[in-house]
Amino acid sequence: MANFNIKFWGVRGSLPAPKSPEALRTHLRDVLLRYDSEIEKSQTPSETPSEKTFETSKSSVERVDAFVESLPPWMSGGYGGETSCAEIEGGASRIIIDAGSGLRHLGEKLMKGPCGQGQGEVHLFFTHFHWDHLIGLPFFAPIFVAGNVIRLYAVQPELELCVRRLFERPFFPVSFESLGAAVSFHTLQPRRAMKLGAFEITPYQLDHPDPCWGYRIEAETTAGRKSYAHCVDSETTRVSREELGEDLKLYQKASLCFFDAQYTLGEFLTHMNWGHSAAPLGLEIGLREGVERILFAHHDPGAGDRKIADAERQTRDFLDAYRAKSKQTGRHLPEIEWQFARDGDSFDLGELRSS
Repeated sequence: MANFNIKFWGVRGSLPAPKSPEALRTHLRDVLLRYDSEIEKSQTPSETPSEKTFETSKSSVERVDAFVESLPPWMSGGYGGETSCAEIEGGASRIIIDAGSGLRHLGEKLMKGPCGQGQGEVHLFFTHFHWDHLIGLPFFAPIFVAGNVIRLYAVQPELELCVRRLFERPFFPVSFESLGAAVSFHTLQPRRAMKLGAFEITPYQLDHPDPCWGYRIEAETTAGRKSYAHCVDSETTRVSREELGEDLKLYQKASLCFFDAQYTLGEFLTHMNWGHSAAPLGLEIGLREGVERILFAHHDPGAGDRKIADAERQTRDFLDAYRAKSKQTGRHLPEIEWQFARDGDSFDLGELRSS
């Protein structure tokens, strides 16, 4: 298999978080102020602000494009507001993890292929059934098309009950029995691998108030065997190898780990038993277990782009201090790539460095 692609259609946690008009206005003002500052720096004494700023030539357009590209991620587009949904593709195989609000956009994409002709087959895995992981399912267009086959998977035995309840009045006007697609339910065995096309999928338990199961997905690629660890939602109350026990395998030598970092470390300490974690805990596990890259996600719905960027800065400071402390004690820490997730992020695991 040449490709092992993962695209994140939603990385927000708990509740979709669209920007308000006021927030957009503030964001636009910040960008324009930054642009104005860059223009002033680049002006020659003979140029006036009006000549430089409002030039309509091609060079002006190119200059604006270059400026946008130079912006930090939080300012150029932000982190997004759709809730959890990940698409994993490899060869002719595709699976989806979670039906957050991002699933609606993925459904629009799938409708351009076989799903739009009633010839599609969808495999959708659930971590758990909190609203932010279910809210997109009633707006997933392929489920309404006759001829499509929608296969739903979860470790929890109440999968069918939860899904049917979504399609009941007064919650939603279309009943489950009225759906066009053929929907089936499949109960997974904890920590037991199943084969689906090119993928081997194993559920491992996460640390969450309601039972929640992450997934490790492995596949052979032209670059060797690669693995994706989906570790959302989790408070990470278990950190050591002894505490994690059988679930340690979820993290070990993962090519990419999608990790719950809803809070900063300070916020985490005041949100015990809320079911969500902080980036430094993910780094501690990732460095110890040989994870190649970590994508920190499940951003708090109340956190704006600037606040998430500040959490990213705090994480960088933590890692620098952690490396310095480890060096003092003679402990070598491996390299690790990490970033805070944005809606639309996409990775080909075949292109990541080998373990």
